[in-house]
Amino acid sequence: MSPDPAPAAFAALADRYDELRPADDGWWEIFDALLGAGRIEPHGRALDVGCGTGRFAHALAERGVRVWGVDASAEMLAQARSRPLPGGGFKQAPAERLPFKDAWFDAAVLRQSIHLVERPAVFGEVRRILVPGGRVAVATFHPGHFDRVWISRVVPEVVEIDRARFPDPETLRAELGDAGFSEVGVRRIRQQTTLSREEALARLRGRYISTLHLVDEDAYRAGVERAEATLPETVESELDWAIVGATKP
Repeated sequence: MSPDPAPAAFAALADRYDELRPADDGWWEIFDALLGAGRIEPHGRALDVGCGTGRFAHALAERGVRVWGVDASAEMLAQARSRPLPGGGFKQAPAERLPFKDAWFDAAVLRQSIHLVERPAVFGEVRRILVPGGRVAVATFHPGHFDRVWISRVVPEVVEIDRARFPDPETLRAELGDAGFSEVGVRRIRQQTTLSREEALARLRGRYISTLHLVDEDAYRAGVERAEATLPETVESELDWAIVGATKP
């Protein structure tokens, strides 16, 4: 959701986004971590910033949270709106200009979207829409992630691109403080993952992450050829997450 990966990347991904990035046990572990970091409770109001296909928002709603989602991509929102969101809904807007009134939400969540936005503007907007005592919770990749994830072994160009895109936890801590948040906490979660060769190839061929839309086309094709030639039947990998939470005083 921002100028970073060209909106066309998410337009191209929208139809297969959830298929290529299924909600496995690791996804639910991060979901629970964000619930804790955001202190999100049933019947509270939460905003999913950069909601994409709405999977996180729908999961919150199933737990009794009154949730809204916002995203800049019409194609991703079309997927999100394909089923109703009880007690909430989805709006199309950039994260830097949230279409909600002041002090309306108890919590705001940014799951894998913080690297796509202008963070100072977004943190200012998130602070505006939160009630006093409200929480913001961010899930992003820790810098240790990029050398360990399997995709870096077949398309090494993604490492340099993503190291520049993703802020480290200390940068987020400082930026949240500058935006007027307090009680900033950071939790690191490491997850071991296993994919079959065919699952990994399907993700790569589907350009399952927006970074693969930023890689030079020749480098991408070389990566596909490398993967087809070298990936084992079982692809072991590691996801290294940073979960950051903070309070609006």
